[in-house]
Amino acid sequence: MPPSIRVLALFAHPDDAEFLCAGTLAHLADRGASIHIATLTAGDCGSTLLPPAKITRLRRQEARRAAAMLQAEYTCLEERDLLVFYNGPTLRKVMELMRCVDPALVLTHSPQDYMVDHETTSRLGQTACFGLSAPNFRTGARSPAKATRAIPHLYYAQPFGGRDILGKKTFPNLVVDIGATLERKEKMLACHESQQAWVQFQQSVPELHEPLRQMAAGAGELAGFKWGEGFRQHLGQGYPQGNLLADLLGDLVRPAHTS
Repeated sequence: MPPSIRVLALFAHPDDAEFLCAGTLAHLADRGASIHIATLTAGDCGSTLLPPAKITRLRRQEARRAAAMLQAEYTCLEERDLLVFYNGPTLRKVMELMRCVDPALVLTHSPQDYMVDHETTSRLGQTACFGLSAPNFRTGARSPAKATRAIPHLYYAQPFGGRDILGKKTFPNLVVDIGATLERKEKMLACHESQQAWVQFQQSVPELHEPLRQMAAGAGELAGFKWGEGFRQHLGQGYPQGNLLADLLGDLVRPAHTS
């Protein structure tokens, strides 16, 4: 892998990247990629006990600690839970971040997901990728980053639980073998200690590692792996058509068999 390869994981909330793609990020980091994890919010609604200021401070710390396990940077764009909107100001934030990172590879939420914050983040990421190289789109930053030279490769992670907002199953078209990085993925998720009580309260999930392993086993089964992470590549007009994830990870990537 070229030492200059840059990867951006753009997700709505702290712990989303850990659930959905940390095993893949670990493989990329091991191969010399520079990893940047960004969230739209700091998770201000992720507690029944702590007020917004305290829970966001705690969750930023947890996110930085998890990112540090990959020697990755972490950025929060300081939106608010349930208020992630597709609008000009938010798109400019995402665009400025992307131009600063200048990634060759972007991982983000599925366009069809179980909650709107995730779906909106996915749409913002898609538009930002497409517009990165358009110099006439101004982000309004005081010292704006320059437009990039190319559209990055964009991949959508499987939604949590593998279902969309109507409960319909969604399927990846490729799967990454995370057998060698599952333990690190679990340790990264364990950094988000504040979310154990919240997820149990809101979604009746007794233990965070249980759904993580269920998802990894389900994705792996689609490609003949014990543990996997599933993705779909965005192949719309103007986007790169080569499978960069497979180029970088080789035999760790296989097509998903969903029939």
